[in-house]
Amino acid sequence: MPFRPDLPTRFKRPTVLIVGCGDVGQRVARLLQGRWRVLALTSSPARAPALRALGALPLLGNLDDPATLGRLAGLADAVLHLAPPPGEGPSDPRTAALLHALARSTRVRRIVYGSTSGVYGDAGGARFDETRAPLPASDRARRRVDAEARLRWHGWRFGVAVTILRIPGIYAADRPGGHPRERLARGTPVLRAEDDVYTNHIHADDLARACIAALHRGLPQRVVHASDDTELKMGDYFDLAADLCGLPRPPRITRDEARKQLPAMQMSFLSESRRLDNRRLREELRLKLRYPTVRDGLLA
Repeated sequence: MPFRPDLPTRFKRPTVLIVGCGDVGQRVARLLQGRWRVLALTSSPARAPALRALGALPLLGNLDDPATLGRLAGLADAVLHLAPPPGEGPSDPRTAALLHALARSTRVRRIVYGSTSGVYGDAGGARFDETRAPLPASDRARRRVDAEARLRWHGWRFGVAVTILRIPGIYAADRPGGHPRERLARGTPVLRAEDDVYTNHIHADDLARACIAALHRGLPQRVVHASDDTELKMGDYFDLAADLCGLPRPPRITRDEARKQLPAMQMSFLSESRRLDNRRLREELRLKLRYPTVRDGLLA
């Protein structure tokens, strides 16, 4: 039953459109079964059976082909936008195409967007809240800043409540590539303590719950750090994971040695150090983390 404000509360079942129904989107769909009507945008007809099994109604469309998005207008009360930008360029035409399609109707009243904490660039290990201005140091981060700006403008222009979740590293044992044991097994080195950087984390299940909390309680045009309570440097994180998995701790190397041994993408993450204050997540979205630290999550 579509959401209708003229119906008694007990009959209302709002509709959410999930755009980017990967690992986290699928976790959200499972949690919303029976509570929301879930639509899921997919560019692959082959994925339709798997999405139906999650309780979602698949809609065929491709963010890289705006002509396929026309039917999205007017279908949902809320949108959960988890689709990544393209792999190159300083802007995000995918988000632009989605918002252009949604602007054809006034039904969507809330959008939750999964951004990245990478928009801040390097903070020198400082701990800060969402009032800090973004300072992206790569096109990868600039694409996210562009998407955030487009979403905020859309919210202001059309009266839509937009909540931006800035997300750090996502992990979970059942997430593809989401557990540090794979890297530990390869023996990939980490930085020595004096060269190391602070890193932030969120368990995939807690992130899915944060998305749902934002759908219910996100404030208009608001940024929220979707991060757990952990304050660890990256090397300490992998040391902890190694100890919990019964694996050797990774070798420690200098930053100069890392530049010679590690790929450029990995080095970009080792060039940014920050600690995210998650007070808004806990107080505004009222989310009680199931895995408040990475130790909790890795043990689970």
